[in-house]
Amino acid sequence: MSGAWGGRGGAVTRACGLKGGGVSQANKSLIRRWFQEVWNEGRESTIDELFVPDGVAHGLSQESGKRLLGPTDFKPFWRAFRSAVPNIRVAVDQVIAEGDMVVAQCTVRGAHTGHGLGIPPTFHSVEFTGVTIIRVRDGKIVEGWNNFDFLTLYQQLDMIPRPKNLSTP
Repeated sequence: MSGAWGGRGGAVTRACGLKGGGVSQANKSLIRRWFQEVWNEGRESTIDELFVPDGVAHGLSQESGKRLLGPTDFKPFWRAFRSAVPNIRVAVDQVIAEGDMVVAQCTVRGAHTGHGLGIPPTFHSVEFTGVTIIRVRDGKIVEGWNNFDFLTLYQQLDMIPRPKNLSTP
């Protein structure tokens, strides 16, 4: 029986040091590395290394409302968020990959101690969840869809009122 991709798949998988499903495993490693190095460790250079110059980050925007294109647009968003929550920790709770697509379900934790979100520090702890789907080409992120629970974040920072008891008597 041949490897995962036919005749040479097993050789490619072994050459990459991966066990089974070589492309999917490499793509899972990529998204884990993104969250670990970019967000948890604050390595700006990893953004340039892993996100192509013309990549699209859906679900995130600049202050003007314009979508984020490539590292040039992503970095100001990233810097602002990390300055607002400098101790940010993103836990990658689950990862699913198929072909060139990878999904990561995450939990974000930290404390709002900086000005990066456009409001003075509240010193509140924050915790919210989200999902990122990325498309990978040649080991780099070419497109990402981000769906994070910013409503919960804004409520935790008192930017939006928390709902009153919504249950009916």
